[in-house]
Amino acid sequence: MPVPRYQNRIELLQGTLDLLILQTLQWGPRHGYGISQAIRTVSADVLQVDTGSLYPALHRLERQKWIRAEWTVSDRNQRTRVYELTAAGRKHLLAERSRWEQLAAAIGTILAHPGFLE
Repeated sequence: MPVPRYQNRIELLQGTLDLLILQTLQWGPRHGYGISQAIRTVSADVLQVDTGSLYPALHRLERQKWIRAEWTVSDRNQRTRVYELTAAGRKHLLAERSRWEQLAAAIGTILAHPGFLE
């Protein structure tokens, strides 16, 4: 069964960020800065998500019911919003991972191909 394609560049970029956020939350609940730091750390500083991209993505994922958020008080007695993956988010993450793996495999195939013989 073919996996749905990304329709445009914006959808691909948003989908990629959404995938990273959902994967990070699969490791456990985190606040926004913790999500950003997890992505940065696990990618060995290759991927850095700024707040101007992160929080709109978190709000979009929350509207989709793929994550939920709760206000808590941190160890430093500050209010912080903690995000966690929902059951629907886990299901969506599996589908998006499949999509991403298909896209990455297609790109890998093109990069490894010696070229066309005409």
